Amino acid sequence: MTAAPLATHRRSVCALTGTAVGCAWPATRRWLGVLWGWWVVCLLASAAHGQTNEAGGGIFVCVDAQGRRITSDRPIPECLAREQRELSPAGTTLRIIPPSLTADERAREEARAQQEAVQKARLLEERRRDRALLMRYQSEEQHQAERRKQLEVVLGAQEAIRQRSLELQKQREVWLTEMEFYKANPAQAPAWLKRNLRDNQEQQASQQRLLVIQADEMARINARFDEELVRLRQLWGHPPPPRRP
Repeated sequence: MTAAPLATHRRSVCALTGTAVGCAWPATRRWLGVLWGWWVVCLLASAAHGQTNEAGGGIFVCVDAQGRRITSDRPIPECLAREQRELSPAGTTLRIIPPSLTADERAREEARAQQEAVQKARLLEERRRDRALLMRYQSEEQHQAERRKQLEVVLGAQEAIRQRSLELQKQREVWLTEMEFYKANPAQAPAWLKRNLRDNQEQQASQQRLLVIQADEMARINARFDEELVRLRQLWGHPPPPRRP
């Protein structure tokens, strides 16, 4: 069927059915497209207008030191040291602007904030230590066993130092016996003998210093475990033992 007979056939069908919806649809679709476009344009324009009013229509209000109510379309210089409110065109509060601080006030505020940060960090560290203690020691017996274990290491080191000191003392007695041959004139003693005696004396002094270090380490371990035990008893809910009279 060619184009002309097809158009004639379509008009005949429209006439027989008594409706023009199907026959007028292309024109109707074009008009709907135009209307849709205008509606979108109007919607976007309305939204942009509303945003402009929201952003640029703020009213700043404050009461100055003399009790006068001041309004402006921007922050009020006369009220920098006082609270200001930004209102919408409808009169609702958009935000509250706190007073500006002086240099001394800012310094005090920064010091206070720094102190609070230090305090918060200390509390967090204490909580972390408490959790670590509770995870490591479930009873006082475990805590005391760990104390003994660490003290045994120190005691072993002290015993090794004493044994080394005894060996050095025996060696020194040998060198001193050799020096008896030069008692009348010590300057004639051979250089190796003098060097051995000097080295022996320095090594014995070093061992004594090591003993002092180990004694300090033992005191440090006991002090740490005493402090931990006090805290653990608090965390476990155990009352402290009664003090001896």
